[in-house]
This record gives sequence, structure tokens and C-alpha cells, in this order.
Amino acid sequence: MAPLDPGRERAILDATLELLSEMGYDRMSVDQIARRARASKATIYRRWAGKPELVVDVICRRFDADAPRPCDTGSLRGDLAELLRGLCETAERKHTLIMGLSSTLVSHQELARTLRAHMLSRDFHGVEALLERARERGEPAGQPAGGPMKGPPRAVEAARLAGVAEALVWHRLIFVGPPLDEAFVEESVREVLLPLVRAWVAAPAE
Repeated sequence: MAPLDPGRERAILDATLELLSEMGYDRMSVDQIARRARASKATIYRRWAGKPELVVDVICRRFDADAPRPCDTGSLRGDLAELLRGLCETAERKHTLIMGLSSTLVSHQELARTLRAHMLSRDFHGVEALLERARERGEPAGQPAGGPMKGPPRAVEAARLAGVAEALVWHRLIFVGPPLDEAFVEESVREVLLPLVRAWVAAPAE
């Protein structure tokens, strides 16, 4: 992809997001994006292969920018709660956009494939830092069901943990319904995330 002037690139990305929210993926065209951004179609195609690549770039950049960076609360439980609170806030802000995009992904396989390809390269630095702090503190606490752990603790994959946390939030928002409140955060950490991390750590290495 050819680089663009940062200001021009931002104008195109902003125009794409505005039009996507206003009229949806199907009705939005590269022509409309170019007019809204006051850019030429040739400029857009020098940077993006087409509408699917442009839309995925917009969505993922905005979500990556809003991705929670959990602060150090002093405990794994507290850090997981901060992670989940951040995901809840992002989900509530992006709810309308994501609901519309979800139905579009079913009928537009090219867009779905492009989005999946991007998901493989996501940045999980914040979650990796959370797990590293836990290891330095000697967490997670607790023994596996079979007695003392044999050998060193197993590493937890940041992407897997983030995926489970995101699934909890979106399942609640889409299928169960809000609120994404403090009670939901505390229950999810206590009943799902902490036990899951402990189970992963206690499992024998493959």
C-alpha cells in the first residue's frame, strides 16, 4: 500500500466512518468517500485495494485506538476487571456500528475475509503487560485440582484471554442485553476469567 500524507489519509478514514454510520456498507461507494474527503478516487486506490480494505482499516484502527490498556491495580483480579471495563465502554460506544457491520459480514464474504486477516495481526500489548505483571507477582494464586503444580506455570496467551473477554462482553450486549455494569464485570472476572487463567496455568504444557 502506497503511503499518503497523514492529513489526507485521516480525511479519507473519517469520511469512510461517517458514511458507514450514515448509510451502511452496501449503499456507501468509493465515489462518495472521495467526495466527502475531497480526495480523488485515484488517491484512495493508491492506498487501499478497494472498499473492503478501506472499511476494515477504518474499523480496526478505531477499535485499536480505543482498545483498553489496563492499569496496574496491584492484582490480577483488579487488572482483569479494568480490562473488562474498558471493553464494555468500547462496546457501548461502537454498538450501533458493530451491529450493522455484523449483518454485512454475513453477506459480503470479501469484507469478512479481509477483516479476519487483520484480526490475526492485532496488538495485544496491553493484555500481555497485564499477564507479565501477574507472573512477576507470582499470580494467579490457587492450586490445580490435582494438588501442587508440577513444573513451572504455563504461559497464558494474551490473544486467547482477550478473545474470551471480548466474547463475554459482546454476548452480554447482543444476546442477553445491557447493562454492562459493575455487577457484570465482577461476576465475569470471578466466575469466568480468573478460573480460566488459573486452569490454563495449571494445565500441562503441550
